[in-house]
Amino acid sequence: MFKVTILGFDQAYASAITGALDLFALAGVTWQRMQGQQPSPFFEVQIASLKKRPVRCINQLVINSHIAIEDVEHTDLLLIPTIGGELINVINNNQPLLAHIQKHFDNHSDIASNCSGAFLLAEAGLLDGKEATTHWGYASLFKSRYPNVNLCAEKMITSAHNIYCSGGGMAWFDLALMLIERYCGHDVATTTAKAHVIDIYRGEQVAYANILTKKYHQDPDVLLVQEWLESNYSQRVAVSDLPLLVNLTLRTFNRRFKKATEQNPLEYLQTLRIEAAKKQLETTHDSIDRIVTQVGYDDLSSFTRLI
Repeated sequence: MFKVTILGFDQAYASAITGALDLFALAGVTWQRMQGQQPSPFFEVQIASLKKRPVRCINQLVINSHIAIEDVEHTDLLLIPTIGGELINVINNNQPLLAHIQKHFDNHSDIASNCSGAFLLAEAGLLDGKEATTHWGYASLFKSRYPNVNLCAEKMITSAHNIYCSGGGMAWFDLALMLIERYCGHDVATTTAKAHVIDIYRGEQVAYANILTKKYHQDPDVLLVQEWLESNYSQRVAVSDLPLLVNLTLRTFNRRFKKATEQNPLEYLQTLRIEAAKKQLETTHDSIDRIVTQVGYDDLSSFTRLI
């Protein structure tokens, strides 16, 4: 199972903690029970705070932590909830958390923030030079305080390498569902959303799925090409030109890409396009011919041979 750690601190939104905990913990559980199937949870979820202190949320609900953040050696995902109190005071009162956020980033954990939780990511220096989002009402303050961050407050969700941000205070479920999809695939995210009567697509989100596990490697050149493909899969892509992005020979590039992702570059590109097409089929009324063109294929026959 994947390990999810939700960071707890005083004046956080309670719903951004408990709601995310529910969605992750019940992925593979609630829908299966409804269908009379054996539950199969995908995530182990814990709330961590400094010295395992209880967390007094903005609504005065007190939440007990499962573990001290100091004792978390590894987590696949570190989730930072919404700051509900006065932003600067909460940031100043939680400076010791920054070292732990930085530690898990350095350990290659995924780091995700909801709404104003992005301020803690920026305070830790993890967003410099990266695209991020936060609540639109805090955009001016965020830009003035962190001018080196590429703030896109109009976006519901942003991703930059292994860092994810979501917008408004209740966008935690958009963020959680997107991450469930990236870890466990489109079907698990969809059934989780259905079980909880949540719209899975609101605003901008990534246009692909079933890809995250193929990014758990330490080859920066391959990762750069993966991210380029994720942004350009709908365009005409010459796979033979991809090594030029990282100044490698074709033979060396193909060998390293296959080793890192267990797919060759063409298979990876096809996976991106198929997942994008699946999402458009579910969320738009476009014809299949139009969708096939939008994800990068010239005609339906060339696409259907891949399915």
